[in-house]
Amino acid sequence: MQPDPADHIIIDDILPPKMRTFHKDAKGKPVESDMAQFLAKWLDNWLRIPGTDFKIGLDPLLSLIPGFGSTIASGGGLIILIEAVRSRVSVPVLLRMAGNILMNTLFDFAPALGPVASAFFKSNSRNLRLLQDWQAGQHDLVKRSTWRLFGVLGLIVAALISILLGLFALYVWLLTHLFRA
Repeated sequence: MQPDPADHIIIDDILPPKMRTFHKDAKGKPVESDMAQFLAKWLDNWLRIPGTDFKIGLDPLLSLIPGFGSTIASGGGLIILIEAVRSRVSVPVLLRMAGNILMNTLFDFAPALGPVASAFFKSNSRNLRLLQDWQAGQHDLVKRSTWRLFGVLGLIVAALISILLGLFALYVWLLTHLFRA
């Protein structure tokens, strides 16, 4: 019996890396991110709004189509994430990149403000910068900024939990004092 061809898929066969690029690292070595650059440009910075320096891409425009548009835009972001996996980006940085994609996808659930938030957030450009910095050899800088972000998010979650626990304690205290009499 022949093995299933899907068991032997290699990501480089599907998306072969190319060395033609617009970005070079500190030593002048080309960085493999031309597909990521292409997607980030088209999804986040494709069209300049007349009279301003602000650019929008296809991502906020596609998110105007419920379901289908955000799926296409998120798929483009996942290709950038796949390139980061191929570049052996560390797991915390991959989680940060996935969080950017998730945040952008969550924006799409807000009917009117979602596309506007997506236009300002530019998750694909953020992920491209993280990938390019990683590929340029700035591993410590990218890891440090990622851990700082996780630390700040952890502090925010801890503050929210402490507020909820404080409100719960206040609620219990009020109930016990109201019904004591």
